Amino acid sequence: MTLIKSISGIRGTIGGKAGEGLSPIDVMKFTAAFGYWIKSKSTGKVKMIVGRDARISGEMVNHIVVGTLTGIGIDVINIGLATTPTTEIAVTEEKADGGIILTASHNPKNWNALKLLNHKGEFISANDGIEVLALAESGDVIFAEVDDLGKTINRYDYTDIHIQKILDLPLVDKMAIENMNYKIAVDCVNSVGGTAIPQLLRALGVKEIIELYCTPNGEFPHNPEPLPEHLTEISSVVKTQKADVGFVVDPDVDRLAMIMENGEMFGEEYTLVAVADYILQHKKGNTVSNMSSTRALRVVTENHGGKYASSAVGEVNVVNKMKETNAVIGGEGNGGIIYPDLHFGRDALVGIALFLTQLAKSGKKCSELRASFPNYFISKNKIQLTPEIDVDGILKKMEAKYAHMQPSTIDGVKIDFENEWVHLRKSNTEPIIRIYSESTTMQNADKLANKIIEEIKGLI
Repeated sequence: MTLIKSISGIRGTIGGKAGEGLSPIDVMKFTAAFGYWIKSKSTGKVKMIVGRDARISGEMVNHIVVGTLTGIGIDVINIGLATTPTTEIAVTEEKADGGIILTASHNPKNWNALKLLNHKGEFISANDGIEVLALAESGDVIFAEVDDLGKTINRYDYTDIHIQKILDLPLVDKMAIENMNYKIAVDCVNSVGGTAIPQLLRALGVKEIIELYCTPNGEFPHNPEPLPEHLTEISSVVKTQKADVGFVVDPDVDRLAMIMENGEMFGEEYTLVAVADYILQHKKGNTVSNMSSTRALRVVTENHGGKYASSAVGEVNVVNKMKETNAVIGGEGNGGIIYPDLHFGRDALVGIALFLTQLAKSGKKCSELRASFPNYFISKNKIQLTPEIDVDGILKKMEAKYAHMQPSTIDGVKIDFENEWVHLRKSNTEPIIRIYSESTTMQNADKLANKIIEEIKGLI
């Protein structure tokens, strides 16, 4: 059993003893701490949003979370099965004080998690997370007297509201998409995307949809992380059934992967690149991604006259950098699109709408659009270390070794070379150094990674 307590939320496996997994007692403990913390920051009656993905344990966890929050005296708007971005939008629409998303994202079906949102519908900050975790450990939570218990309102129309907000965006062109008569395949791993994505596509005028795994029952048919090795079935379907594009989302629908009409991967890193290119054609401005994302975004941004900035890994860090630089689009190389004109959260639904508009207006095939972007390849590696090794010390030595390259130390050590880069980060939970490298060919990316790995081993 596993229980991971982090500043952004609590995740763990279902079952086992309390404290060793995400047991009902642990769900109550951390929900109570977060709810009481939110309540301590407010003056009037507190209102919170609760939404969940379709994993098997979701209904059980939902009952505990809603009951705990009302026990603290908080009114709950329970939006039921909803994507992560839908829940984030509900927080601001309802002017709520915060929210909890019940999802373990791309983790297997035996996992679940509490993701914690502030009143802006954004993930809470690192400092706020530390306070919540401390409160959970102390147990200093006071529950409400009987006359002050919270009330629960069930609202199940927020997917409709989310989709309408997307249709209302000036850069989403339903008519252009409808006129192309696209045939589109989708794989939603039997979670909430199974209802939200086909509904969005129909709202955009798509009449021919090939649905793979769109029953929201939490029975994931394959590893739910949208990586190429897990997407062989939809790749075959797109090619054999002559679909124009395939869309794949993770269980909570904040990541978007795409398959081209030839059955090949568009590239998760290039989801953001493509959408940013479209946005920047119509709205001049800056972009942001995390430090482990492709350089192609910087190239595209500068080609449009904007400025690119990188942040530490993590959605909250990307959002903060976007606000700091007034970015018009941003996100993460894992297929996460953050479009501020809608909200500050990764959102596969708006990513689909913007991409289809771009594809329709370009008149190109998916593969032709992909070929128009600069080509980079990322190699992802890690070094397993023994617990006694000083990981921070090794990173400091690598920073010193490449001091002449002026490496960034915002998040680990990132070294930018002329046509490639390498990013070294330590894991927060185990003695591992993650080594991401990017170059103009996969061979060169692997070569750079292996060179750095050998240098680190030399230091060890």
